[in-house]
Amino acid sequence: MCITAIAWQLFDEMPLVLLSNRDEFLARPTTQAHQWEDLPIFGGRDDKSGGTWLGIHQQPLESETSKQTNPLFSQNGRWAAVLNFRDGVQATPDQRSRGELVTNFLTGDLSPLAYARQIELQAYAGFNLIVGDDKQAVLVNNRGYPATPLHSGLHIISNGQPDEAWFKSERLRGRVRQEVLPLISESLQFHQADKEYWLPAAWNVLTDTLQAADEQLPDTGMPPALEQALSSICIDTPELPNYGTRTQSILTLLRGDEDNSGVELQLVSREYAYLAKK
Repeated sequence: MCITAIAWQLFDEMPLVLLSNRDEFLARPTTQAHQWEDLPIFGGRDDKSGGTWLGIHQQPLESETSKQTNPLFSQNGRWAAVLNFRDGVQATPDQRSRGELVTNFLTGDLSPLAYARQIELQAYAGFNLIVGDDKQAVLVNNRGYPATPLHSGLHIISNGQPDEAWFKSERLRGRVRQEVLPLISESLQFHQADKEYWLPAAWNVLTDTLQAADEQLPDTGMPPALEQALSSICIDTPELPNYGTRTQSILTLLRGDEDNSGVELQLVSREYAYLAKK
């Protein structure tokens, strides 16, 4: 997953809105978002290493009644996402899968901050990790950014340092701020959190394939032509026939009213149509 927008604690009824694109080699085996049978996790799955790039804690409630009708689930509000860090340093065979950073948090009981502080950072290739629940969200990487709680606001995380002003990051920030957040606000004003009202705009933003001009490219050590191919929010270009945006996801956390103090996580993912073009 290569870019994520997080609107954190901007709306009382919806304290988390997360939009993300996962970019990956097309040949890497992947299962789209589903309820895992072996762990209390809902999310996509990297079938090569067994972890996930984005998921929520969700546990099926075992009962004969629920099995026969609509399945019932319990949640504890935990969610997490991981992105790779692009700095030219290659992963080594002895490093652990970054996807386990997500699964370990979702299946554990440490607070987001406590979990982020105890990670053995150098056991993994470069990453940006966001872990959270309904009260706290924490960002950490193993490239010099310590475990830090997110402040209320809109955060854009890609494959560099948090909130680094890459072209794709600033374009996503601007489009989410101008095209998505106002629609969410309007929806919540009517106390309905109607995703049909704002979800199409969010998918549209995540499918933005505009690339940066030469002078807007970051310097990460990659050749300029490759850097440009990777510079769009959604990567879909003939220059990268074997790599691109594969999964687009939107995660929200809904807070109950005074009569219902619980929270509900909703994760919606779709496979990007890039795969059908090849």
